[in-house]
Amino acid sequence: MPSTSAGPEASVVGDDLLRAAQQCLAEPDPLRKVALTQAHAAAFRAGRLRVADDAPPPQPICMPGRPARLQLVHPREVPRRKLGSAQGRAGFIHAIAHIELNAIDLAWDAVYRFRGLPSAFLADWVSCADDESRHFMLLRERLQSLGFDYADFPAHNGLWEMCEKTAHDGLARMALVPRVLEARGLDVTPSLIAKLRACGDAQTADVLEIILREEVAHVAAGSRWFRWYCERAGVEPRARFKELLVEYAGGYLHGPFNIEARLLAGFDADELASLIEQAG
Repeated sequence: MPSTSAGPEASVVGDDLLRAAQQCLAEPDPLRKVALTQAHAAAFRAGRLRVADDAPPPQPICMPGRPARLQLVHPREVPRRKLGSAQGRAGFIHAIAHIELNAIDLAWDAVYRFRGLPSAFLADWVSCADDESRHFMLLRERLQSLGFDYADFPAHNGLWEMCEKTAHDGLARMALVPRVLEARGLDVTPSLIAKLRACGDAQTADVLEIILREEVAHVAAGSRWFRWYCERAGVEPRARFKELLVEYAGGYLHGPFNIEARLLAGFDADELASLIEQAG
């Protein structure tokens, strides 16, 4: 894994957390994005990064930095990979690594874009970016062990597209990115772990165990701040979540659901019953 110190790159933002977030978002090289993320997260934990009182409004959302050779395609054009071959497993691992790289940017965009929130909001999403950077590096290590690297396979942009759709509304972002798209990982990962173990890839399965455990806390942060936004707006959370699913995310809702993990991640029993009903 890279050093957690990004050296001179980290110093160019001074003590400005928003500029640090912008720097991480804009960085096209994944390894440098990880190094910057880890350096800025450490600086934030040490109290060296803050949001200035006179910070300008956020700039319009745009595509974050990506390697020039990464091919982005429609989700239907991403080949399905069979885990029985090294190349098939590499393609599968690449897809998850791409999700984790996107998740770094999703967390930094939340830090940068949504203003006037408690300091705990910033702490949650800086911590999330830091976790996602570790996840990406664990998966990249597994890719390299199979003779591949990030950007060797095509990937899709669905996570970031939802980020763009919700850039105007922190409530919608908290509902739809952590509680729908990232929560989907809680549902599907246990079966993926079982399949990897069945085909003899215990090392990748172990990595996914780590990711699954830590992603529960990330979805829980989304649940917490979704409810905070709802309380501030005076809206009922369950009803608003259901409305947002219909408005933005009908095609993303699929069962079966990981009930235990979703309960730990801030869903309640009534919400889960409603999700199961909506998913048919």
